[in-house]
Amino acid sequence: AAVALGTGGGTVKLWADTFGGDLYSTLTKYSGSLLLQKKYKDVESSLKIEEVDGLELVRKFSEDMENMLRRKVEAVQNLVEAAEEADLNHEFNESLVFDYYNSVLINERDEKGNFVELGAEFLLESNAHFSNLPVNTSISSVQLPTNVYNKDPDILNGVYMSEALNAVFVENFQRDPTLTWQYFGSATGFFRIYPGKDMEYIQAATSPKDIVILVDVSGSMKGLRMTIAKHTITTILDTLGENDFVNIIAYNDYVHYIEPCFKGILVQADRDNREHFKLLVEELMVKGVGVVDQALREAFQILKQFQEAKQGSLCNQAVMLISDGAVEDYEPVFEKYNWPDCKVRVFTYLIGREVSFADRMKWIACNNKGYYTQISTLADTQENVMEYLHVLSRPMVINHDHDIIWTEAYMDSKLWTGPGSRKLGLPHSLCLSFQRSHGILLGVVGSDVALRELMKLAPRYKLGVHGYAFLNTNNGYILSHPDLRPLYREGKKLKPKPNYNSVDLSEVEWEDQAESLRTAMINRETGTLSMDVKVPMDKGKRVLFLTNDYFFTDISDTPFSLGVVLSRGHGEYILLGNTSVEEGLHDLLHPDLALASDWIYCITDIDPDHRKLSQLEAVIRFLTREDPDLECDEELVREVLFDAVVTAPMEAYWTALALNISEESEQVVDMAFLGTRAGLLRSSLFVGSEKVSDRKFLTPEDEASVFTLDSFPLWYRQASEHPAGSFVFNLRWAEGPESTGAPTVVTASTAVAVTVDKKTAIAAAVGVQMKLEFLQRKFWAATRQCSTVDGPCTQSCEDSDLDCFVIDNNGFILISKRSHETGRFLGEVDGAVMTQLLSMGVFNQVTMYDYQAMCKPSSHHHSAAQPLVSPISAFLTATRWLLQELVLFLLEWSVWGSWYDRGAEAHKQKKQDQLQPCDTEYPVFVYQPAIREANGIIECGPCQKVFVVQQIPNSNLLLLVTDPTCDCSIFPPVLQEATEILTLTVISAHNASVKCDRMRSQKLRRRPDSCHAFHPEVRVEAGRGWAGSSPPNPLCLGLQEHTWMPMNTPVLFRGNICVYAL
Repeated sequence: AAVALGTGGGTVKLWADTFGGDLYSTLTKYSGSLLLQKKYKDVESSLKIEEVDGLELVRKFSEDMENMLRRKVEAVQNLVEAAEEADLNHEFNESLVFDYYNSVLINERDEKGNFVELGAEFLLESNAHFSNLPVNTSISSVQLPTNVYNKDPDILNGVYMSEALNAVFVENFQRDPTLTWQYFGSATGFFRIYPGKDMEYIQAATSPKDIVILVDVSGSMKGLRMTIAKHTITTILDTLGENDFVNIIAYNDYVHYIEPCFKGILVQADRDNREHFKLLVEELMVKGVGVVDQALREAFQILKQFQEAKQGSLCNQAVMLISDGAVEDYEPVFEKYNWPDCKVRVFTYLIGREVSFADRMKWIACNNKGYYTQISTLADTQENVMEYLHVLSRPMVINHDHDIIWTEAYMDSKLWTGPGSRKLGLPHSLCLSFQRSHGILLGVVGSDVALRELMKLAPRYKLGVHGYAFLNTNNGYILSHPDLRPLYREGKKLKPKPNYNSVDLSEVEWEDQAESLRTAMINRETGTLSMDVKVPMDKGKRVLFLTNDYFFTDISDTPFSLGVVLSRGHGEYILLGNTSVEEGLHDLLHPDLALASDWIYCITDIDPDHRKLSQLEAVIRFLTREDPDLECDEELVREVLFDAVVTAPMEAYWTALALNISEESEQVVDMAFLGTRAGLLRSSLFVGSEKVSDRKFLTPEDEASVFTLDSFPLWYRQASEHPAGSFVFNLRWAEGPESTGAPTVVTASTAVAVTVDKKTAIAAAVGVQMKLEFLQRKFWAATRQCSTVDGPCTQSCEDSDLDCFVIDNNGFILISKRSHETGRFLGEVDGAVMTQLLSMGVFNQVTMYDYQAMCKPSSHHHSAAQPLVSPISAFLTATRWLLQELVLFLLEWSVWGSWYDRGAEAHKQKKQDQLQPCDTEYPVFVYQPAIREANGIIECGPCQKVFVVQQIPNSNLLLLVTDPTCDCSIFPPVLQEATEILTLTVISAHNASVKCDRMRSQKLRRRPDSCHAFHPEVRVEAGRGWAGSSPPNPLCLGLQEHTWMPMNTPVLFRGNICVYAL
């Protein structure tokens, strides 16, 4: 060991240089990197390198997106006009007989083979434009909730009236073939979809609102009443969106906020807060006597303070009172806080079958522009809760306003395969009746836009290797961003994260500590700023240090802003070449060539005849003028033609090399590959396809290895940040039936740079894939070299008194004597050496943050401001819960059996150890290339551990040689593990306070432009003190004495909401 590990480590340097030289020779030979570099050098005189104007780019992208979204709005407005005209011309017919296509029954036959009623033959064909679902693009179908009679006169008349929309659906789709689902949701409870999808209309039905929910938790609410009350609160929460604000107050002998941290404020009703409230609601317990007036005073005070401070929605305000009764009318409270203007509506929900206190609950609602309803069973909850939406929508209806409502992004459940599956419910609009005196909401029409289609308008090739485009909302939430990770894996299934549509821009662009970027974009500014950023790669194992320029502007007539990011250096330039169509076309036809399937060279998703074409096939048809109707990006096609010509000699080079490899010779590499900045891919196998170790590589199954809509391949991105000619190595885990779970494959890639007029751009990256076993053989052979002139070598890495590792620039082991250590982080295997390398500055530790992580739930209470419960308290709580569940089981079994089945399943799921959204920090370790070699001695108690580290030339690899005879286990391992930020497993007053501060913080947001809180015709009756045996109508809005109109009572379609994608 003394020779190898002695001062200077000359032997180690020899080994590193020998191994590096052998590798470089092998890699340049099989990749053809030197040939490719020469080919680009040969055409430098014909190349132009232009600087990208980021502001011009973001403005152009924004205009294109605005035009696309405007077409969707126009389609929705066509539906609004058609629905209103159809309603105006329709006369209600109580005895109407009419058959329609019921989505549940179409193509169904009875036991005799005849079509069932409302289930006639309905032609369905799989359509790629609609996620390959079987659809009928010539007509719409109708869906109804299960508890609505499909021949109810209201339903039949509404369906018959809305048949007029079929022609408009088809015309819209023909005019704009990029349209996806179009729909009409009727206030009577049915849902018409073209060509077939389910959705609700909650968000489109009202303006933004501030809601305080008051729930009675007195002793009289025990048992089933409390269960119904909890379900009522949850249903109300589900009607809220990110433009609404909410809080929940429980009351008995005293008033308490169910989240003490939210005392005295309203919080944004984003998904995180809604889910947080739902957990807390489940824990509510009943006791004492209900004192309503204190709770009402608290609610009115919060709403008043927020209104005066210009906080919250600054639009509708309402109090939801949930109780089994009121012993008085609380007139003094309303006189002080709400009369005579009644700016806060009060909605009352009487829980249970008892009607003794019904009159007072009605009086409270009717004298505060609200609505009273009684909820006797769990099955009644959904229908009755939704009535408040109709009340809040009345001013908008009477005004005859057609607001365009843009919803949160939602996940299409048919496409849970990646970020591309996210959709934006765009836009929604109200469809209103012309009968203005009635002021009745007819329904909602709308359409979807796939975010993927929107982001195609920011072509990837214009943004460089590390550049990207992103979208965010007026609330600062991300709609689209390459670092947005909406899915997580649970077992073998991919699931959407609970908060996937409320990830804030500051949680993705977290380097912007001052939130300057977020503030500017929310304020609709157009501008630019620069930031030094740390970009995670390879699932957080690696990091790139970049300086990014951010360019941003708003998208007119929408609540969205667009950002474009270009990285400094080669990211600022675009490489432009030129070649003849004839020459380029010939080289495009090579069998080894492919184009980025996600990139838009030609538009193939509009014309049905083009949808089956690959991008390569479409480009060829465009160039040969075989199809004059094809629309293509001529700049991108020109660049890919040029790249095809320059890289064409690589095919002949790789083919000749493969022919020269004899069957008996040692297998060296599996394949060679290259990619260009225009998304062109070439690859060539040196072994039979059945012998390729990693068959997913360069296929769509392995997104990290191919060009996608969001990013360049990992091997391309890594190579671009290393010196041209230097190879970057990456371990890969081959998956398949014979997979051992250990890494078996290595890729090595290098960048090809082109310089014109002192401007350098990355033209391409080229590399090889090889078996790890070959790399290991090369290494062990290299370490048998020695510096002695005569005689055999006295040492090699195979000796028992030496430990040799090959590690990469992030500290991961590629080669070790012990195969189980391959792929692991060095600090995990040898904490002593890693600690010393960090202290010497050979490696630096970089702290990274993940605000989209999923963690196992900690054992603390849901509330950030309450301490841990004692074991005895926990036992009693659990016992009470079990008894409650048993009672509910007995109560519900006969009446609501189907509900209980779902509830039991939900409780079973709760008991499992589910992952929850959390914030984490994790270390990444980065080698400092300025230190080419280092050695040291580690004091490990009774012995000393000696080590030498040496850079391996032309690579991102290091050779580490250590003395294994000294036990240094007194040093703990250095781990690359994520830890939860502000974990409250053991709650302290300090971190509980920090957590609470964070939850209470109100980030900057931009309110929606429109608000419809009141209308002059909706006013309080003269003579508030109604004292009859029953009010004229439960909805006491007082449109004038002679215009009392009963409210339609819709049952909303219980399917996927465009916001939540249930």
